[in-house]
Amino acid sequence: MSMHSKRHTQILRLLDEEGAITISALAEKLGVSLETVRRDVRPLTEAGTVTRVHGAVGLAGQLGEAPFERRMRQNAQAKRAIGKSVAATIKDGDSIMLDTGTTTSFLARELLGHRRLTVVTNSSDIARTLATVNGNRVYMAGGELRSDSGAAFGVSAIEFINRFTVNHAVISTGAVNADAGVMDYDLEEAEFARTVLSRGERSIVVTDHSKFGRQGLVTVSDFAAIGELVCDLPPPQEIAGALELAGTELIVAS
Repeated sequence: MSMHSKRHTQILRLLDEEGAITISALAEKLGVSLETVRRDVRPLTEAGTVTRVHGAVGLAGQLGEAPFERRMRQNAQAKRAIGKSVAATIKDGDSIMLDTGTTTSFLARELLGHRRLTVVTNSSDIARTLATVNGNRVYMAGGELRSDSGAAFGVSAIEFINRFTVNHAVISTGAVNADAGVMDYDLEEAEFARTVLSRGERSIVVTDHSKFGRQGLVTVSDFAAIGELVCDLPPPQEIAGALELAGTELIVAS
């Protein structure tokens, strides 16, 4: 196999694992120059195998996030560590608002040892996990449930959560970008997550390292609106610098 076609295989494998990824992040992962990556990606885009959008590339037909169950299997150990880290800062009897996402679903599982929580969410997975155990009260935002994630979005869901003020507001995210902040691939999901952040005394973004450097389609929030970002590995220097400048606390789960 030639070096050229070997790198094509590596690029396709990375896109399958990670979804959309920026050209610069791809160059860094492959250990080659930006120009080399651009040259390698060009025949893949011309063949229709790869799609380019907003400075990022992804597999054609899969740009954006993979189905929920598949995402639950990706980086599971990292997401579990993040969940444990955040759960340790939540006390029995606290109130918490969670948006839908694989990392927030892992957090919900780490909260099974807590008692008398008040939970507000749009995720049927999180609601199912925490309802009817340990004296918890769970409030589920209404609306049409998405078939891939079992979560509700739209005006009615946002109006519902706006009635609550909680101790901890936690969102997951599709992309973390030094310039744009926290991003997602879906307008309704981004609008819901933005509202969640505004309802907590404490605002937290949970994300595994695979989201660093990605370019989403919709901005959820700049870093200044976030109190804490909890991740599994230190982010690239440009993201760490942007977080520090915004006054956002960076927590790396052990």
